[in-house]
Amino acid sequence: MNKEGCQLQNYIETEAETVEEAIDTALTQLEATREQVNIIIINEPTKGILSFGAKPAKIRATLKEDISTAPETVLKEILTRIGIEGEVESNYIEGSLHLNMVSDSPALLIGKHGQTLDAIERILNCIINKNALAKKKIFVDTEGYRKRREQTLVDMAHQVAAKVKRTRQDVVLAPMNAKDRRVIHLALKSDDTVSTFSQGEGDMRRVVISIQDNY
Repeated sequence: MNKEGCQLQNYIETEAETVEEAIDTALTQLEATREQVNIIIINEPTKGILSFGAKPAKIRATLKEDISTAPETVLKEILTRIGIEGEVESNYIEGSLHLNMVSDSPALLIGKHGQTLDAIERILNCIINKNALAKKKIFVDTEGYRKRREQTLVDMAHQVAAKVKRTRQDVVLAPMNAKDRRVIHLALKSDDTVSTFSQGEGDMRRVVISIQDNY
């Protein structure tokens, strides 16, 4: 998955000799009616002198918010584009939209340590929030992976903390994304015998679990 997914746009810019012709061209390409789009005139046409310096009309046509831009519909299209057949279930939890993908290929949707799932979530949020005035965070999951991954990390954090207490040696965990590192930090936050901190840059950033000096 890459940032090209953010190029799924709900607007188009067109040029023509007149504003109305530019609008008609945009409506044809968007397969929409005049009532379904918002029009912004970027440039009025200019005639120039003896045909020199003439400039066409330029407009931007943006699809109004409708079912075609609903998060569930966009996520379903993402699945189609990556070649996976599936359905999307939606649920609101504490005011946030959570989408669950149901398919025969959950492993492909999850990827190594959830990397593909995270990429899908980023792309979906990018598309939905691209032109939104009020940004909203949408959470994406499949087969309950998020909770399983969190529990795995919590269990690992406690196991490593026990080793640190026993050996009194720091342990540096494998590189993790910010979301997973946060789980580790929170899992051991209430343990006064160990401390956690992150080190490294970018994709190589890791959590270090160390013994407290006063333990």
